[in-house]
This record gives sequence, structure tokens and C-alpha cells, in this order.
Amino acid sequence: MKTAILVIDIQCALTDPEPRPDDIDAVINRINLITGKARKAELPVFFIQHEAPDSPVAYGSPGWRLPEKLAVEDGDRFIRKTTPDSFLKTDLHDQLQALGIKQLVICGYASEFCVDTTTRRAAGLGYAIKLVTDGHTTHDKPHAAATEIRAHHNATLTVIQSFSVPIKGIAAADLQFTG
Repeated sequence: MKTAILVIDIQCALTDPEPRPDDIDAVINRINLITGKARKAELPVFFIQHEAPDSPVAYGSPGWRLPEKLAVEDGDRFIRKTTPDSFLKTDLHDQLQALGIKQLVICGYASEFCVDTTTRRAAGLGYAIKLVTDGHTTHDKPHAAATEIRAHHNATLTVIQSFSVPIKGIAAADLQFTG
């Protein structure tokens, strides 16, 4: 099944300021592992960047950029978005369709917003999903710690069956690609 990798919102303004997202350095290392494996298998890697005018993630601003620790290579693709849904008002679906993509590997920030929304929308569009259970993160919230939020989304997204496509959880180290 032709696969693409979606790396959602790993951007300086969202990952660098204190307090930083839970386990962010390890999450970035795992994302680099995933994207490295994908490139070796000649699979497309998409970096999705959120933007909002007059904000820390304003297009082109230092906060909008990807962190230096995130491995980006020539040939990677970039999607600009303005909502938690990486498909809404973007050409992501068109690009994936043009490449014949049937399955997505999803990782990034924030577990309960853009990762959740994009995962559900992708499943609704018919893409099989591999959610990287240790490849997404968020910040602690008043109602729950980031580790609880991640665990909740790993547990709930992977049991949804109503989209008629699988949403499977998998650890970064267990991902294998054949191209």
C-alpha cells in the first residue's frame, strides 16, 4: 500500500519556548527515524506547518520555521495550513491522490488538536492510518498531563471503526517501509 508520512506542526514557536511539549526532543528524534526510513524506501515526507497572521506562527516568522533538529531533505514536501485539519483549505489531499497514496503515517504536534483532527479527517477521506504512538506530543493542560493526553488519543483513535479504514497505533521503532 503506497504510504506517505505527515509530520504535523513541529515548528519553533510550538516546540522551543518553555514550557516545552512533553518529551519533545525524543519525539523529534523518533520523527527523524521515521522520515529517514521513509526516504530510504522512497516514500514522500510532508511537513505541515500551521500559520496565523500576527502570531508566533505567522508565515515566514522564526516561530513558523521548523526546528534545526528536525531532519529535512531536498524532495520533502511542505503544506501550509490555517486550521487543525491539515486537509481543510490546503492541497494535501490532491497531492496525496496524485501520488497514489492509500496510507498515511501520522506524527507531530499537538496530540489533541492537529494530530487528532488530521487523523480523523484522513480516515474520513479513506486513508488507512498508522498513528505513531510515541511520535506525537502536546503540552500539559490544566485538566490533564501531556502524557495522559497522548495516551488517551493513542487509545481512542485506534479503536474507531466507523471510517471503514484501519487506524493502527505503532511505535516509531516498529515502523517498516517497503516503498
